[in-house]
Amino acid sequence: VQLQASGGGLVQAGGSLTLSCAASEGTLGDYNMGWFRQAPGKEREFVARILWSGASISYKDSVKGRFTISTDNVKNMLYLRMKDLKPEDTAVYYCAASTSYSENDGRYRYWGQGTQVTVSS
Repeated sequence: VQLQASGGGLVQAGGSLTLSCAASEGTLGDYNMGWFRQAPGKEREFVARILWSGASISYKDSVKGRFTISTDNVKNMLYLRMKDLKPEDTAVYYCAASTSYSENDGRYRYWGQGTQVTVSS
């Protein structure tokens, strides 16, 4: 499967953005999906994941209640709705697909190219 992330941008603190991840050459519903992010000078970190069936979802503690991960298997799309954004959310955000349901980025085989999210204070 090939993944393409989009929707990043510059937003003020407290604002909202929705990231999208389009899947091609494969079916999103065959994979467990995740969002990860990497801030400058830091390691890539888990943000959110969703089981292939949608029956299980989990989030990084710092984004709980602010971010929502979802899929649209008809459109073959993954989303990350982000609200109440904070400067510390600034990072390149990546979508990824795995046959494992994991918070470990090493378990994800397929990656999108990343989309920049910048939150100004």
